[in-house]
Amino acid sequence: MAAVDLTTHPGHLARRLQQAHYLLWNTMVSEEITSPQFAVLNALVAEPGLDQRTVGERVGLDRSTIAEVISRLGRRGLLDKVRDPQDGRRFLLHLTDDGLRTHRKLAVRTARMNQVFLAPLSTAEQSLFFDLIRRVSDAAEGLRNPAGPAVPAVPQGQALANTTHT
Repeated sequence: MAAVDLTTHPGHLARRLQQAHYLLWNTMVSEEITSPQFAVLNALVAEPGLDQRTVGERVGLDRSTIAEVISRLGRRGLLDKVRDPQDGRRFLLHLTDDGLRTHRKLAVRTARMNQVFLAPLSTAEQSLFFDLIRRVSDAAEGLRNPAGPAVPAVPQGQALANTTHT
């Protein structure tokens, strides 16, 4: 049996892309705050007072992962949990002053990191790159949701037809 060409395997390429992102994140942005933690800070800058479930949905983290990220950020003093006055079982999340300062500092660093990360691509290619990975990511999110779109069966050796994304 011949070796498989992994350059045609999206999972392999996604893992390599993630490794490059992780390396750049740790060297250019932060060794203390992870990319998912920054995503949570960013979501709470955009929409202060969200509950944990909604933040998880906004940043694409599952229930157990978002709980751990929220816990870590809380222990670092970057966010506060306040009981929801309308639903005592729910907590609303707000960044602390330190959380806001941390977000501001990291936002500048992430912008520089993204320039380095995307440097091999022209502006038009960057736009296309974002569109394509968003479409694949959105479709993958649907696979986790039982009510999401059905996954079409693809005969072995054939590719899915290019469909318009709405």
